[in-house]
Amino acid sequence: MNRRIRRALPLLATLALAPVSLPAESRIEKSLKLDPGGRFSLDTEMGSVTVTGTDASGARLVITSKRRELDDLLRFTFREDPGSVSVTARRRGGHIFPTIEWRGADVHFEVQVPAQTALDIHSSGGGIRIARLRSRAKLDTSGGAIEARDLTGELEGETSGGGIELAQIRGTVHVETSGGGIDGTDIDGPIRAETSGGSVRLDRVTGDIRAHSSGGGIHIHEAGGRVDADTSGGGIEAAFARGNARGGTLETSGGGIRVSLDPSVGLRIEASGNSVKADLPITVSGEISRGRLHGNLGAGGELLRLHTSGGGVHIQGI
Repeated sequence: MNRRIRRALPLLATLALAPVSLPAESRIEKSLKLDPGGRFSLDTEMGSVTVTGTDASGARLVITSKRRELDDLLRFTFREDPGSVSVTARRRGGHIFPTIEWRGADVHFEVQVPAQTALDIHSSGGGIRIARLRSRAKLDTSGGAIEARDLTGELEGETSGGGIELAQIRGTVHVETSGGGIDGTDIDGPIRAETSGGSVRLDRVTGDIRAHSSGGGIHIHEAGGRVDADTSGGGIEAAFARGNARGGTLETSGGGIRVSLDPSVGLRIEASGNSVKADLPITVSGEISRGRLHGNLGAGGELLRLHTSGGGVHIQGI
C-alpha cells in the first residue's frame, strides 16, 4: 500500500466518526393584536402557509426555517392597524427567481387567528392550508397546492403550483389551478372550478356547479343545483341529487358522458354523441337516431344538454 495512503487512513477514520453538525431550526414567534371580525393578510416570497381559526383573539405567528437563518433569507414587516394585521416577507438580495438554496430552506408560516377573520394570503414559494374559519378567504400561490377545510364564507383560490382540495365549505367558491386537479367534498353553496392540470371531482354540492378542465375528466356526485361542465381532457360522469330538476350542460371532446337522474323529476333532454343510450322513460320528440335524442323526462322542464364528440352518452336513474 502506498505510504501516503497509510498515513491518511487514521485521519479519514477520525473524520468519519466525528459527529455531523446539522443546522438548527431558525424560529420567529410573533403575537399581534387582532379582534374577531378583522382582517389578516400575508404576502410572502418564500414558504408554505397554514392558517387555523381559533376562539381566542389576536394573531399568533410561528415562522420556521430548517435550513438557514430566517433573517438571512427574508426581510419581515409586521403591521398592526385598527381591525387588521398585515405581514410581508421579502427575499433578501433582490433576486427575482428563487435559487436552489432558497428552495431548500423549507420555510413555513404557522398562523392562528380568530375564526371570524377575513384572510388574504399570497405565497410565491409554497402551498397554503386553511381550516376552521368563519369569514371570506382569498388565497393565491404559485408555489404549491391549496387546501381549505371547515370554512364558512366566500372562498377564492388560485394556484399554478399544485392541486386544490376542498372540504366542508359553506359559501360561494371560485378556484382555479393549472398545476393539478380539483377535489371538493361537502360544498354548501355554488362552486366554479377550473383546471388545465388535472381532473375535477366534486361530491355533495348543494349549489350550482360550473366545472372546466382541459387536463382530465370531470366526476360529480350528488349535485344539488344546475351543472355546467366541459372538458377536452376526458369523460364526464355526473350524478344529480334526488329532486334536482335544474338541468345544465355537459360537454366533452375527450370521452363519453354518463349522467344519473332522479326518474321522478321533469327535464327536457337533448343528447348527442357517437351513441346515445337511455335507461329512463324519456318521451322522444322528433326523429330517432343512434347518436341523437331529444325528449322529455316526466313532464319536461329545464333543459339538460349532453354532447360529446369523443364517445357515447348514457342516461340512467339514480
